Amino acid sequence: MEPRGADGCFLGDVGFWVERTPVHEAAQRGETRQLQQLIENGACVNQVTVDSITPLHMASLRGQAQCVQLLLAAGAQMQSIHQDEQESSLHLPLRPRHWFLPSCQVDARNIDGSTPLCDACASGSVECVKLLLSHGAKVNPPLYTASPLHEACMSGSLFQPCVITMPFIRLRFFEGSSECVRLLIDLGANLEAHDCHFGTPLHVACAREHLDCVKVLLNAGANVNAAKLHETALHHAAKVKNVDLIEMLIEFGGNIYARDNRGRKPSDYTRSSSAPAECFEHYESACPETPLTLSQLCRVSLRRATGVRGLEKIAKLDIPPRLIDYLSYN
Repeated sequence: MEPRGADGCFLGDVGFWVERTPVHEAAQRGETRQLQQLIENGACVNQVTVDSITPLHMASLRGQAQCVQLLLAAGAQMQSIHQDEQESSLHLPLRPRHWFLPSCQVDARNIDGSTPLCDACASGSVECVKLLLSHGAKVNPPLYTASPLHEACMSGSLFQPCVITMPFIRLRFFEGSSECVRLLIDLGANLEAHDCHFGTPLHVACAREHLDCVKVLLNAGANVNAAKLHETALHHAAKVKNVDLIEMLIEFGGNIYARDNRGRKPSDYTRSSSAPAECFEHYESACPETPLTLSQLCRVSLRRATGVRGLEKIAKLDIPPRLIDYLSYN
């Protein structure tokens, strides 16, 4: 017999929305009272759809911080009761079946491998990110696809909502969240995590033209010349024709002569006489070997020597504030 979902539908039925429970619906819509009532009545907070999406995934993706908090608290309460009853020899009153399920799975994976933290970063909700991390969410889950840091660089500012419409789905994402990026980096996010589709978080931030995220990554010590199929962040900056991004990457030591798997330099992706093309021409004409001045080269060398969190180390140096500003790219 085929397994059935919470509503009695076959798990093999076409249409993955069929398996959503009232808990999923309340979590997605931010209906905190409804969610609280469902939890008090013994609803399972770990029920998954056929795409392995939990209510915590739904609440995190929508940036519903209060619902995230309720789900995490309910999971912790269930785990505590379960442990107490295991340790006690007394026969306690029979509880609803769902109370004996594991606590709310903070690192549960959906069909794409994403965790609730990935979804919270995709929504740009700093509050949701903090809640999940405080409950033990892994900042570097073992993924072959986008990490939480990738997602934070892919999305972004809570002030510029972007609506993406697909058949039967309408998702509201936020463009760019440097605050989420900083938070993840402070907690040890891997700056060079490699996604099989996008490359490093720096590749993603450049492809999406999120300058604030790019600067946070570079200041934290991200490799400006990291390559995916020999393609660097500077190739992405050239493709999106963003002069500010091109200049920033070059100032941090981006190699203007790097060639991708097609044998093309970043400048080869610009149109003749365009602003990005003229920007590359300016740097290429400065010197055949390097487009940077001696002071800029010294800054790049020092930043590379200080490594990850170099900005924090530079701020503690006993040197004039003006020099600290220069080394900090201020």
